[in-house]
Amino acid sequence: MANLPFLPYGRQSVEEDDIAAVAAVLRGDWLTQGPAVAGFERALAARVGAAQAVACANGTAALRLAYAALGIGPGDAVVVPANTFLATASAARHAGAEVAFADVDPDSGLMGVAEAEAAIARAREAGWRVRALAPVHYAGQTAPMDGLAGLARAEGLALVEDACHAVGTVDLSEDGGTPVGAGRPEVAAGSLTVFSFHPVKTIAAGEGGAVTGSDPALMARVRRLCNHGMMREPQAGEGFADPEAALDAEGKANPWYYEMAEPGFNHRLSDIHAALVLSQLGRLDRFIERRARLMALYAERLSPLAPLVRPPALVPWCRPAWHLCAARIDFDAAGRSRSAVMAALRALGVGTQVHYIPVHRQPYWRRRYGDLVLPGAMAHYAHTLSLPLFPAMADGDVDRVAAALERALS
Repeated sequence: MANLPFLPYGRQSVEEDDIAAVAAVLRGDWLTQGPAVAGFERALAARVGAAQAVACANGTAALRLAYAALGIGPGDAVVVPANTFLATASAARHAGAEVAFADVDPDSGLMGVAEAEAAIARAREAGWRVRALAPVHYAGQTAPMDGLAGLARAEGLALVEDACHAVGTVDLSEDGGTPVGAGRPEVAAGSLTVFSFHPVKTIAAGEGGAVTGSDPALMARVRRLCNHGMMREPQAGEGFADPEAALDAEGKANPWYYEMAEPGFNHRLSDIHAALVLSQLGRLDRFIERRARLMALYAERLSPLAPLVRPPALVPWCRPAWHLCAARIDFDAAGRSRSAVMAALRALGVGTQVHYIPVHRQPYWRRRYGDLVLPGAMAHYAHTLSLPLFPAMADGDVDRVAAALERALS
C-alpha cells in the first residue's frame, strides 16, 4: 500500500469542462454579480424543486441569511442537533439567539421528533422563546422531515433545514419523493433550506452556499440581506434615501439609486465560484450514482469485519446523495483507541476524519449552558469514523480501505 496514492476522506472532482467554465468567466466582463450567479440560482432552484435560490459565499453564510430572514434574534431560541458542524449553532448565536441542543439517534446521528420535543421542553423551562427547528441532514441522509415538519407546524415554529450534506437527496416521506430543498409550504412560520458547496461536498464551488425556498416574500428578504440589505427599486412606503434622486421624469428608478431598509451582509457568491458549481451541478446525478456504488461496496467489504465494524445506519425515509461514509466502529471491543486506528490507517495511505465532536461539548457552549447530558450524540461520536468517499475512487480503493481497516484494528 505504500506505493499507492493517499486516499483522503473526501476530495473534489474537477474536470476540464469545470476549468473551461471558470476560464470563460475570467475572460469575460463579470467576476461578481454577473450572469453566472443568476444562472446557477435558476438551475439549483429547478433541481431541488424550489421557487427560488439565492447563492451566497458558503454554507455558514446561508445559515446566517436564513436565520436573519426569519427574524430570529435576541430572546429567541433555535433547536439544533448536537451532531453537526459548528456553524448550525454558531450562526444562530450570531443572530443573538440561544441554542437548544437536541440529542440524536446514536446509530444514524439524526435528530428525530422525540429529541426535538425534548429540546423544546428544556428551552421553555429555561424561559426561552423557541422560534425554529434546524434539523441537519447528516452524511446525506435526511432527518425524519415528515414528523419534524408536523412538529414545526403544530408548535408554530419556522424550519431551517441544514442540507449542507444533502444536495441531491430525495425525501421519500411524500408520494413520489421530494428533493431536499423544495421547502415545506405547510410550515406557516417559514421554511428555508441551506446548502454548502465546499470541496468535499457532493458538488463544489471552492467556497459557496445557497438558500432555497418557495415563499416569495421570505426569499426576497434573503436576497436583500445577502447584499447589504440594499434595494435598487425605491420603496415609497419606507421613505426614500434621496427623494429627489429616487425616480426619473418617467417614474422609473434612477440608475444610481439604492436604499437600505435594514442592515444586511456581504455574503455574495462570485461568478468565478458560480461558474464552477454550475458546471458541477450538471454532473450531480453522476456523482450521486458513483457515491451510491461506493457505499454499496463498503457495505459488502466491511461485512466480514462485523461486529467490530458496521457501515452507516440506513434510514427508510430518504434516498440519500451520500456525502460521508461514517462507519461505526467498536473501538473498545477491538482494544484500539480511535487515534491509534486513525494513525495506523494514515500509515497505510488511508485518510479518515470524525464527524463530529458533539457541538454542545465545545468550550463556548459548555461555559454558556453547562454540561448537557445528550447520550445519543455522545454514543454516536464514540464509534464514528468517516472513511474515504469521493467519485474518483476506484472500486478497488474500497477493498484497499477495508483491508487497511482490518490491519489497523488488529
